[in-house]
Amino acid sequence: MTGDAPVIATTTTTTVAETAGKAIATSFTTDITSTVTTTTTTTDSTTTVTTTTDNTPTVDATINSTFTVATAPANLSTAITITNEKMSMEEGHGGDDRVKWGSKLQFFCYCLSYAVGFGNVWRFPYLCYKNGGAAFLIPYTTMLLCVGLPIFFMELALGQYVSLGPGRLFPKMAPIFSECFTEEDASVCKNNSLYYYNRTCLDTHEYCSLASLSDYNDTHCYSPENHDVIREADGAVYRMSASEDFFRNRMLAVGGRHWEDMGGMRWELFGYLALSWVIVAACLAKGVKTTGKITYFTAFFPYVVLFILFIRAITLDGAYQGIQFYLLEPNISQLMEMEVWSDAAIQICFSLGICFGCLSTLASYNKFNNNCMRDAIVISFSNCLTSIFVGFVTFSVLGFLAKQLGVEVKDVATSGSGLAFVVYPAALSLMPLPQLWSVLFFLMLMSLGFGSQFTMVETVTTALADQFEWMRQRKTLVVVTTCVIIFLMGLTMCLEGGIFMFELFFFYSAGVSVIMLGILQLLGVQYVYGFSKLMRNLREMGMRLTCPVYWYWCSMWLVVTPGALLMIIFFSVYFYVPAFWGDYVFPHNVQVLGWLLCAFSVACFPIGAVYAICTHKKDFKNLFHTSPEFCPASARQLLKIGEEPASTFRHTRDNEAFAPDDEL
Repeated sequence: MTGDAPVIATTTTTTVAETAGKAIATSFTTDITSTVTTTTTTTDSTTTVTTTTDNTPTVDATINSTFTVATAPANLSTAITITNEKMSMEEGHGGDDRVKWGSKLQFFCYCLSYAVGFGNVWRFPYLCYKNGGAAFLIPYTTMLLCVGLPIFFMELALGQYVSLGPGRLFPKMAPIFSECFTEEDASVCKNNSLYYYNRTCLDTHEYCSLASLSDYNDTHCYSPENHDVIREADGAVYRMSASEDFFRNRMLAVGGRHWEDMGGMRWELFGYLALSWVIVAACLAKGVKTTGKITYFTAFFPYVVLFILFIRAITLDGAYQGIQFYLLEPNISQLMEMEVWSDAAIQICFSLGICFGCLSTLASYNKFNNNCMRDAIVISFSNCLTSIFVGFVTFSVLGFLAKQLGVEVKDVATSGSGLAFVVYPAALSLMPLPQLWSVLFFLMLMSLGFGSQFTMVETVTTALADQFEWMRQRKTLVVVTTCVIIFLMGLTMCLEGGIFMFELFFFYSAGVSVIMLGILQLLGVQYVYGFSKLMRNLREMGMRLTCPVYWYWCSMWLVVTPGALLMIIFFSVYFYVPAFWGDYVFPHNVQVLGWLLCAFSVACFPIGAVYAICTHKKDFKNLFHTSPEFCPASARQLLKIGEEPASTFRHTRDNEAFAPDDEL
């Protein structure tokens, strides 16, 4: 029996009932505004309902889909009701109660805000200076194309296809994947063969004694314990700028602290940390639609500040020397050093934020037919161009600072927290209207930090909501609880020696472990799940892959990217540098703690695999078979309905990525 093609503009219920020795009643409640054709064929044992739409710019469970419902005995009827509350046929509703982005721009801003972070400001410029200036852009761009972009796109595609975070995505893919001094004052002392310290001119004897040394002559000091240790008096006493003094002694109060004595709590830091988590919880409590609007600010405000700082920086005296030091004197010979390529690859992984599970989480809130390949390309290149642009701002400021202090640019170039909280403030304090530039700069840092942190916390809460679906109705409680727990975990960094814990995490938490997870992820998706299945999934989502694009993804995912990541791991271990802060190299037992921190995230994979093997009742090969629930959210909702005792359900959806066990 074939029905005509009525135009449905309001909520309509179509009921088909046929009897041929057996009875079945199927009721569909839909809410669509396009022309629908329904065809029902009845046999002795099954009823097959095929529903298609003439107007199909949208994607839902009924497009190109076939639902087979096994009937009950003759005296029973099976009724399947799909309400528009549980499954909307409009584009953009994923077929379950998972919310979606309010617009494509929200998703783009959220991803951009996540990718552009502290690494662009305090890590890339220093690496560029350290590894040959402009020559570093060659390995950096190469690693973007060979490592960063392929993994970035793959994570977006997987999350968008199944509308699940990584915590549920990979187990469904295969069960085995379970779960201050002034230069003017100093010059007066130097002209009188004296040394400047604490606004006072000192002779050689007095100056050397500050470092527990004795004067050897007018220009050198020596150690009374070891007369062979002779050093120039001018560098014997460590001198710090006002900004470094404030950062180390006023803000951190780290003086005299070490791992064996971390000191007491810095209550100012405690308060600021608590305030930060309150802001994060308040922004995330209402879900991604609300947070997506906030990321309009966190994504674009840093660019506004960077542009203002850039205009001001390039007009400073000494800016050209800084830019020249940054890019205009490339050292091509350094490209022969493997450490340069390793630094480029690690920076790409760190900057784009791949292998953390965050990208899959963000993409899981996308509409099914969103072009995430375009998004991946635009966001990846935008992130890298931002890093280069930040380098111009940074080295213009460093060139100005070096000019003011009468030193070389290399003497003030640094990375990490020292650049953000010591060098930058020192340079900004020497500009006209220093309060204005300082406020803008630190507002930019706050915006970058919140943008990345929103995504990290959203990844955790999404994983919990995917695992325990009742939590989706208690979003606020889940977010607040998560923020409180992570806040408590971060209290060790608020101690007087908390900077040591911070640097330990900085050294070990996002290095080798992330790269190893990237390799496992690539092998799992491309070789266990299958490259061909992933390409079919991309076509299902409406992405058109030309021949060059197809072969690019093929070569990257199957060969180049895994090989590059293996190379990165090897050279990361080969060029291993122990964690340190300033001149303080952390003790051996602390380095072991760092490696345990690194190994913990990777250990979750083999532990989950062993658990799956021990608890899986079927054949071992089934651990590597794709679950039928690895499908779009709309089809997964129908699958859940089909699991009711009154009927069985099989999803085909023209989905070649899933083959039932009896066809394998």
